[in-house]
Amino acid sequence: MHDFILKSIVYSDIQTELENIGFDKSYVHRACNKFCYQNIKIYNLSVAQANILKQTALTVGADCATHRETITGRVEKSDCILGGSISQLFKIAEKLQCQPFGLKNLGEQIKTFTTGQHISRTKIVGILNITENSFSDGGMYFDIDKACEHLSEMVNDGADIIDIGAESTKPFSNPVSAENQLEKLLPVLEFIQEQNIEIPISIDTRSAKVAQECINAGTQIINDVSGLEYDEKMAEVIAQSGVKVIIQHTKGTPENMQIAPHYDCLMDEIYLDLRKRIEYAVAAGVNAENIIVDPGIGFGKTREDNFEIIRRIEELYGLDCPVMLGVSRKSLLNMPDEDNLTKDIFTVALNTLAVERKVDYIRVHNVKLHRELLNLNV
Repeated sequence: MHDFILKSIVYSDIQTELENIGFDKSYVHRACNKFCYQNIKIYNLSVAQANILKQTALTVGADCATHRETITGRVEKSDCILGGSISQLFKIAEKLQCQPFGLKNLGEQIKTFTTGQHISRTKIVGILNITENSFSDGGMYFDIDKACEHLSEMVNDGADIIDIGAESTKPFSNPVSAENQLEKLLPVLEFIQEQNIEIPISIDTRSAKVAQECINAGTQIINDVSGLEYDEKMAEVIAQSGVKVIIQHTKGTPENMQIAPHYDCLMDEIYLDLRKRIEYAVAAGVNAENIIVDPGIGFGKTREDNFEIIRRIEELYGLDCPVMLGVSRKSLLNMPDEDNLTKDIFTVALNTLAVERKVDYIRVHNVKLHRELLNLNV
């Protein structure tokens, strides 16, 4: 009996694999779509839409999972999971152009969704907490001179962005007034102007007043951990100024978010909530291209939730916004008594997964270690 040799291909560049076996180079680009597979969840289809989508998928050799009662009509709506090669999904999209019940539009969306590729060089967002009570470095940079010194150090270590916050949003923390935040933030922003520091500056705040004052002082990004929910004027400030905004998913507020957080379907709930917040921002006049999303590690999540988010972070790319991930020194490391350097080393290990998954931004305390990580992944 002939002993055949088989090996799984996990290398993401299927084009190179095809070329290596001598495949026709003139056709290789189109052929790649036959060897790349994708599963897409489509929410809230009517019974008619779900049944037509399933039958259409079967005609091209793909498949579509629906609620078991879709065929009987005992349910009014069904989520669907459509799976197949990129080539098959394109064919399904084309076939839906001739179908009723709004499926022509679904076909166009499937084609656009499938065509989009997340190609990104991960950027480092350095954290500067000028607070007395942040969870890992509270008080270390509360002095303005020390804060400015650390900011310069992170710039020299290779940060792409500096994210500055004067209000701790760790679990069970209380809000800080806009006046107290600005008292700490504005001198640092003045230092940045004086030193001609050119990398983008982000301000971590939920306050529209703080955001506006900092934008006036040269800030290019606002990082709102409440997802524009805490201050009803925040979206207007972002829209009128034209700066970028980081919209984070948070379940609850810092005062209560870690009191028994629960999700029926974690990634669905995060995805749909972020989509809702994006739509809200755009309706308020925020340019969609200026929106970055963050799933909010540790903000209303259990430790198990946090690791599931990291494993499935690529699902958020379907929101068509850059994605930021912040795991640095957080409680998911389960190292409450370790020093910060030890926490940073394990943070780098976790962020290796984020870099492999092409996350757009990683928010970190130790910029130098993460710059070395990115240099290894060139």
